[in-house]
Amino acid sequence: MNSLPRVLLGGLAVACSVASVAALAQPYGAQGPLTRAQVRADFLEWRQAGYDPLDWLDYPENAQQAGAIVAQRRTAGAAGALPAQPMQ
Repeated sequence: MNSLPRVLLGGLAVACSVASVAALAQPYGAQGPLTRAQVRADFLEWRQAGYDPLDWLDYPENAQQAGAIVAQRRTAGAAGALPAQPMQ
């Protein structure tokens, strides 16, 4: 009688272990992890779109606005059009 809950508990622990290992084995994306140069280029693209990481007072809004601008530029670039540069 006492062994059945132990077996069930052991089975649950094994299932959780297998699930966590499978989750950790998933890649970041289709391309794999980004290089340092790719991350720096992405950060510079966000900065050119108006994102300021030190502006914590307007944080959600400025990040969302810059993200929308970057996404629009990437879509335009993928479509073959040259993205417009903002006036600085």
